[in-house]
Amino acid sequence: MNNIANIPLENLAYTLIPVSLVIIILFSWKLRLAGSLYAVFRMLCQLLLVGYLLNAVFASESVWVTLSILCIMVLISSWIALGTVRQHRWSWLPYAIFSITAGGGLTFWIIVDPVLQLQPWYQARYAIPLGGMIFANTMNNISLAAERFSSEINNRQDYLSARNQAFNTALIPTINSLLAVGLVSLPGMMTGQILSGISPFIAARYQIMVMMMIFASSGLATACFLFLLKGYYSKTAD
Repeated sequence: MNNIANIPLENLAYTLIPVSLVIIILFSWKLRLAGSLYAVFRMLCQLLLVGYLLNAVFASESVWVTLSILCIMVLISSWIALGTVRQHRWSWLPYAIFSITAGGGLTFWIIVDPVLQLQPWYQARYAIPLGGMIFANTMNNISLAAERFSSEINNRQDYLSARNQAFNTALIPTINSLLAVGLVSLPGMMTGQILSGISPFIAARYQIMVMMMIFASSGLATACFLFLLKGYYSKTAD
């Protein structure tokens, strides 16, 4: 088996070929070229920077470093999640922070303690990637829920109807991924482990853990967020 664990930068550069084709299409069709170029450039900068930073973080093995990074993840994900409802961003931000912390935090603790039994739990090599997956997915779900809830309220729906519609909408991507995994796609973690030489049986167990983790954290955080909006809705309705 070829050793593909380490990808040389010159090999990685070949990914620019299909990316360039998409850029050419955007340019020829007079679509949002600037936004796409910015997104690609920002992704490259962010991931290269994160790669260097994580080396230092993994070496530190400090509980305060790990907790600080997890807190920053929560704050950033909460802010981004409310980008779909900019008019409510500041007023709903505390709800998003609490919801992501509560729903994501509970799931995170279950994964690192009874499931993986990490000793200590704050090992950055495991805690930060797991926290990133949890908070990124809860961010997406809350973003969908916030947009749909705001839309339903603007259409003069009552709170319960708006809440239920928002919750259903928020869970659509997560449920679709549960239905498709293994049949339509092999998710990133499982694919990465298989490519690195780990048995597909072991990789499948880790992927099951990840999918359950994402579904639970997304559902709990979204439900908590919509529950907190009830008080906000009651104040604005009066």
